[in-house]
Amino acid sequence: MKKINSYLHIIVPAVLSSFLTTNSSARKTKPNIIYILADDLGYAELGCYGQKKIETPNIDQLASEGIRFTQFYAGAPVSAPSRSTLLTGLHTGHTPIRGNDEMASRGDVWNLAAMIYNPNLEGQAPMPAGTVTIATVLKNAGYATACIGKWGLGYPGSVSTPEKVGFDFFYGYNCQRQAHDYFPPYLYRNEDREFLANKVVHERNQMLARNSDIFADSTYAKYRQQDYAPDLMFKELIQYVQENKHHPFFMYWATPIPHVPLQAPQQWIDYYIKKFGNETPYTGNKGYFPCRYPHATYAAMISYLDEQVGILINELKTAGIYDNTLILFTSDNGPTFNGGSDSPFFDSAAPFKSEQGWGKTSLNEGGIRVPMIAVWKGKIKPNSVTNHMATGWDVMPTLCEIAKIKSPATDGISFYPALISKKQSKHNFLYWEFPETGGSKAVRMGKWKGIIKSYIKTKNRTIKLYDLEQDPREQNDVAKDHPEIIQQMITILQKEHIDPENPEFRME
Repeated sequence: MKKINSYLHIIVPAVLSSFLTTNSSARKTKPNIIYILADDLGYAELGCYGQKKIETPNIDQLASEGIRFTQFYAGAPVSAPSRSTLLTGLHTGHTPIRGNDEMASRGDVWNLAAMIYNPNLEGQAPMPAGTVTIATVLKNAGYATACIGKWGLGYPGSVSTPEKVGFDFFYGYNCQRQAHDYFPPYLYRNEDREFLANKVVHERNQMLARNSDIFADSTYAKYRQQDYAPDLMFKELIQYVQENKHHPFFMYWATPIPHVPLQAPQQWIDYYIKKFGNETPYTGNKGYFPCRYPHATYAAMISYLDEQVGILINELKTAGIYDNTLILFTSDNGPTFNGGSDSPFFDSAAPFKSEQGWGKTSLNEGGIRVPMIAVWKGKIKPNSVTNHMATGWDVMPTLCEIAKIKSPATDGISFYPALISKKQSKHNFLYWEFPETGGSKAVRMGKWKGIIKSYIKTKNRTIKLYDLEQDPREQNDVAKDHPEIIQQMITILQKEHIDPENPEFRME
């Protein structure tokens, strides 16, 4: 693992240019790279990972044409820090964003109506100025770079909006909270708002009134408006591919699907109503918007995303660039527990536990073990599977190796050899820290998984140890039987943490 002198690898352009290649002839042979990051998609919510109720034929086809990882980990159990680890190549002991900091000191940051008049209420805490990302290095290597979807790593006008950290083009949600409605009042094109034909649904949480007819479709009408953001973002994505097909491009497609609220195209909802039958409505008691058919709508969101993936593949083939395009598909963390979603119904994190406390926001396997599929015709062997243990902060060195450029210092190890069935270097350990929900830390070391929960809230320092080969659901703590493993993990916990600049993310 490369040594990191500080938790940021801020590199001035003169230094950066010394290890980047921009030779025009080389650019013609570099592959396009499309990184698809789903939002809250569980390990087992795709057919190729064992899902039985939700249909994902196009993503399953990707897996059959490429490689499927069985031990791929998100960088964190929630959105912003997971994306920070991905883009910087640094784990959460080093990366600048380690939690979802909504910067509530600014005022009523959850008031979406107020944001229309006061953009200063939007967005999340930014990465420091000059942060080097995957987009930075690929752009300097001659790639066109685009981010479409959800950002969440710097409020509008801050020092780390997409365009300030290497992306030529951005279209989508700047703010994670705005993405809690798929019918928002506006989306961003680069730094500018584009208003849509939607009204703001004011309240953060929508409970149906007691006298509501919960079985009437009309009760839920206000949550279905005209401009569905995923449609608009996907249209921009396809247009970007068409406009950039003659030179290498890096597309970071950060789709908000299937993060709640439960909102999907009606044709897909109807499909799953026929499949699942009638069901109990979700009335809003666990946050977000009520939904008449929660199971059908959640499944519809994932199948709609799968449909989009199929359209994208056809577009790449029509443009004649599919064979020279590396596509990676994964998720930012495990399945959620709120907003009417029902992870136990879908067994979303199987074979791991996916109930609240075990999926999203948790460093248990259900919260951070995610699907990862990669396809690159002629390079990756079709229908292959790897047990290589990889993670989000490995993506930076991997893409740099593929683009034939030098990677900045990271916590990662390139998994390019695993993609092409070559001998692969392995991590000695993986490390996570998460300052929310009471604070937690975790270490994965071979078959061993160590977790500390309530690290901040209760000052707990007890490491629970699990043998994932024998106990993938993390039910049997064997710490007392392996003091030598615990001691190794204590050393890692002490060594890998560097205090962040943002006090919201600090852990002793």
